[in-house]
Amino acid sequence: MNMKNPRQAWMSLLSKAPAASLSRQVAAHGPEQPFNWLRRPEIGGVMVQGRTGGTGARFNVGEITVTRCSLQLDTGEIGHAVVQGRNKTKAKQAAVVDALMQSPAADRLKLLVLEPLAKEMQATKRTRAAKAAATKVDFFTLARGED
Repeated sequence: MNMKNPRQAWMSLLSKAPAASLSRQVAAHGPEQPFNWLRRPEIGGVMVQGRTGGTGARFNVGEITVTRCSLQLDTGEIGHAVVQGRNKTKAKQAAVVDALMQSPAADRLKLLVLEPLAKEMQATKRTRAAKAAATKVDFFTLARGED
């Protein structure tokens, strides 16, 4: 994952992580932090854009549902989250982790929450790729010798 900055990397990881995995990691290792809502979780839609061949002109693919929120820890750090779907709990947990990653607890949280999430997601990706590779069919054409 080639990201411009570390926050972009952890925000991407939090938004893509399965809700159950994030909940499990936060429950096990994320300290409960008092916070104030800046923007309570709200559900909305965003337009997804694509590019032909990844580099061509942009075009609208369609809309997806997202949940977003913002909060501020009592220690002052501000966390934001935008997650796909209608999961307000996941958005809140992602925002709390984002805020904590800007605090002195960042190294501990990275080790105990983010790295295990990343490893779990990579394992899932490898398993999915292996299943897809097992169904791959190679087509070839035999030359008949006629011109």
